[in-house]
Amino acid sequence: MTLAAPASDAKPRLNVPPSMAAALRLDPVGLGAGPSTPSPSRRLAEPPKTPSPSKTTYSDRFIPCRSSSRLQNFALLDSPLSPAKDDTPYSRLLRAELFGPDSPKPATAASASPNTNLFRFKKDHSAPTSPFAKAAAAHHDCTAGSGDAPSPQKPPRKVPKTPHKVLDAPSLQDDFYLNLVDWSSQNVLAVGLGTCVYLWSASNSKVTKLCDLGPRDSVCAVHWSREGSYLSIGTGLGDVQVCGLKWSHDDRELASGGNDNQLLVWNQRSQQPVLQLTEHTAAVKAIAWSPHQQGLLASGGGTADRCIRFWNTANGNVLNSIDTGSQVCNLAWCKNVNELVSTHGYSQNQIMVWKYPSMSKVATLTGHTMRVLYLASSPDGQTIVTGAGDETLRFWNIFPSVKTQTPVRDIGLWSFSRSHIR
Repeated sequence: MTLAAPASDAKPRLNVPPSMAAALRLDPVGLGAGPSTPSPSRRLAEPPKTPSPSKTTYSDRFIPCRSSSRLQNFALLDSPLSPAKDDTPYSRLLRAELFGPDSPKPATAASASPNTNLFRFKKDHSAPTSPFAKAAAAHHDCTAGSGDAPSPQKPPRKVPKTPHKVLDAPSLQDDFYLNLVDWSSQNVLAVGLGTCVYLWSASNSKVTKLCDLGPRDSVCAVHWSREGSYLSIGTGLGDVQVCGLKWSHDDRELASGGNDNQLLVWNQRSQQPVLQLTEHTAAVKAIAWSPHQQGLLASGGGTADRCIRFWNTANGNVLNSIDTGSQVCNLAWCKNVNELVSTHGYSQNQIMVWKYPSMSKVATLTGHTMRVLYLASSPDGQTIVTGAGDETLRFWNIFPSVKTQTPVRDIGLWSFSRSHIR
């Protein structure tokens, strides 16, 4: 039987969560005990049971165990209240890299000297202590002395981008297989125009008509002798036609290129070519012997090839090859510096100056409206003349002199006005 107090004398019930009630084994309804309820003294003496793992509730806060973290390994500059207790090789190495090899061990309560340079942005004028700072300071001391400082990098040589003289050349043919321009050692330019050959003096701009082959013939090539006293003329009625033909500077070897894509090298002791080079994939018109290295030959291929190749004629090996991106029409070395110039046709009609042997571009010149088929160099090696089917001859000052190594300035010899060659 359950006893209940009158409503007027009822006391307020204590609301206890069911889980707590289960843990304390309390009656969730009231303080009354049923037939199977333990006595109050037993309930108070019995400790609460631990909940099963399946009912464990976790919160979002995690407190790590500091005893297993070994944070003392990073106490390189410890405070006096918590000195570092681990002096392992790793700690010593890290301390030496950060604070120098002579840095003291972690400070103790008796001797604390905090490093004031740590995280300091202001420049420190004191002597460096780390190995990297010492090396930088030593390098600075070696290069800061008077007379020992390295000279600044030499700026690239400036090449004028426009011709300083232009000559009208009527009837200058746009034919890849012709060689109609040559400059003699006596400063006279020979030009083949149609059936005639004209001579133009670079010293006084005087034009002379050398010969006329008549209506049934035409000029295919002109070439001066080394001393400039004789001029050879190739005509359209000849039996032999080659794209390019050049003697070496010692007159011992002759290089010829043809539309069979071959480059042949001849000498005075044989009636057959001593070298037959077949790497080009188009007609070989551009041929030039280096004045700086014996046996070094440069050649250029046509539209299907577009490459400049360098050969060692002593063994026939290819030394280098570079794709220029367009038809190679002509090549010429500079005798003053180890550079060469190439003229091009399809599709850019440009003139390019190269540094050998790196083959880095010194300059790219444009102005001709058709492929630049003709090229010749002045006797002093500083000026080149280019010709194209646009019926113009253009003079470019691109190479330095032997002494000054800088481009020569115009001193009145050339006129910027456009003139005619005939």
